[in-house]
Amino acid sequence: MTTNQSLTLYTKLAGFRLVVLPNRFGCDSEFSRALHDRLLEGLEAAIGRVRTIMALERSVLTGDDEFADHQLEGEAEIFGRFTINLLYDLEFDFDTHEYRINGGDWAIALTADYTGIDIGYPELIALTDDELGSLAPITRETGIPVNASRISYDARAGS
Repeated sequence: MTTNQSLTLYTKLAGFRLVVLPNRFGCDSEFSRALHDRLLEGLEAAIGRVRTIMALERSVLTGDDEFADHQLEGEAEIFGRFTINLLYDLEFDFDTHEYRINGGDWAIALTADYTGIDIGYPELIALTDDELGSLAPITRETGIPVNASRISYDARAGS
């Protein structure tokens, strides 16, 4: 990423933050407020990363820090994998048949009764652009993936 690209991305992220913040106050449901809160957290984290990248770019250009080039390369790689998770992050441990939501406690996916054993994991269902509303264009404008999925326990994937 060049200095101009970093500055452009910083400007876009800050602009989205300025739009999302007042829109959060106009939300009419807890669900919508939660989406806006998570998005604000993600945007602030992305802005912080871009600031770090821009500071390292300045250090490389001025030659102040001999390790800045390596740090910049690492930060750029980390930022390349940056994703904003708005709702849920679902992790599976298939060896123990457990799952957890947003890094919380592990839950067991096994159930057993007289009919046998059932393994049922919840599924992530992506929100549509209509459900996301004004939040939908962020990925297109910034290139930062925004994962917005809800968990469905009804459509469990059995094994």
